[in-house]
Amino acid sequence: MLTTDKPIYVIKANGQKEIFNEEKLRSSLLRSGATDEAVEDVISHIEPEIHEGMTTSDIYKHAFNALHKWKQPVAMRYSLRRAVMELGPTGFPFEKFIAEYFKDKGYEVLTDQEVYGACVPHEVDVVAWNDQKLIMAEAKFHNELGIKSDLKVVLYVKARFDDLKESSFNFGGKERKLTEGWLITNTKFSSTAIHYGACQKLTMIGWNYPEHGNLQDMIESSPRLLEILKIKEI
Repeated sequence: MLTTDKPIYVIKANGQKEIFNEEKLRSSLLRSGATDEAVEDVISHIEPEIHEGMTTSDIYKHAFNALHKWKQPVAMRYSLRRAVMELGPTGFPFEKFIAEYFKDKGYEVLTDQEVYGACVPHEVDVVAWNDQKLIMAEAKFHNELGIKSDLKVVLYVKARFDDLKESSFNFGGKERKLTEGWLITNTKFSSTAIHYGACQKLTMIGWNYPEHGNLQDMIESSPRLLEILKIKEI
């Protein structure tokens, strides 16, 4: 525990101030796969360094560095997730980050496209195509770990893709139909969102969903994404 009774205000990724919450840091470390012993060691290591006006980004960087001595895979996962958070609205936009993944896999890609469905126009974050597929992806970025994409988000995205599947599009010099609609987030989905998405066969990718092919797996399989995040390839 912090030795002072006076609250310490730190700066969140969006620039807002909040009181430093040791339990939020502890929960985040535990979710990354660290053991209880490692978590307590990390917290005791970084507590003396926490000061008024410190950014949450710096706090988590200190936590990652302290975690290195315990278990490298845990530290790598923690580092990846925090690095993605730091893309932020003012950094490398999340939709461009996702576009780089598709480029790495041999797709031609455009971002921020206005396309017309059967009923209304839609702003699509990422459009990727090759000879076999036309994929449109909605990229949902959150700069706090606890925020989840819920059922309401999934319902909205599914309705958009249903409208778009009724149209044809000219990408790559030929008319083609939408083959896949993706919803990608850097955090997690609620359980009801996962249940609905699976039932409707919507491709949903979050930090730890699905079990294989989730966002962490995508990053670790892409040298380009690791380069953007300035993390050494695993």
